[in-house]
Amino acid sequence: MNYIWGGMLIVGIVYGALTGNLKDVTEAAVNSSKEAVSMAIAMAGVTAMWTGLMKIAETSGLIEQMTKKMKPILKFLFPNVPEDHPAYGHISLNMIANFLGLGWAATPAGLKAMESMEALNEDECHRLGTDRHRAPHIATRDMCTFLIINISSLQLIPVNVIAYRSQYGSTAPASIVGPAIAATTVSTLAGIIFAKVMYKKE
Repeated sequence: MNYIWGGMLIVGIVYGALTGNLKDVTEAAVNSSKEAVSMAIAMAGVTAMWTGLMKIAETSGLIEQMTKKMKPILKFLFPNVPEDHPAYGHISLNMIANFLGLGWAATPAGLKAMESMEALNEDECHRLGTDRHRAPHIATRDMCTFLIINISSLQLIPVNVIAYRSQYGSTAPASIVGPAIAATTVSTLAGIIFAKVMYKKE
């Protein structure tokens, strides 16, 4: 990503210099920087509120209860994760956060989920007849499924997008909810079907 963004910046600056618009490029960079800081401050409150609510839900045991309710779904999606494995808690927390449109709150739980499933990686590689010393470099099928679902990200309340639309003066920032639910439902179902087809194919 560093190379991609760095390359885009260099191309933009070079193109601006060659076309005689370097002044406009400089002004755009300064204005965008100001806007980025303003947006970060505006989003800080939203981020703090929802992250705090997720922490309260986790501490109060609500997440644990929801994980138990989600067990049949999680077992269907991740059949190789043993019963009562710590990965389930992290996966459910990640999915709930994504469901609420809290991508930044979902990331830590997603990383912990991948770390927990990585503990099962060596056994999976051994079952497939793969060298054990290569286990850390090979993702299991459940890890791939989790990544696909994470990317497709079914969302009930796209908090980030609503906050952005509100910040930029939208008269109906929450009007995105319906289209977001429809789009992310389709993408999630497509991701699950793809993962299951590839799962059975292997």
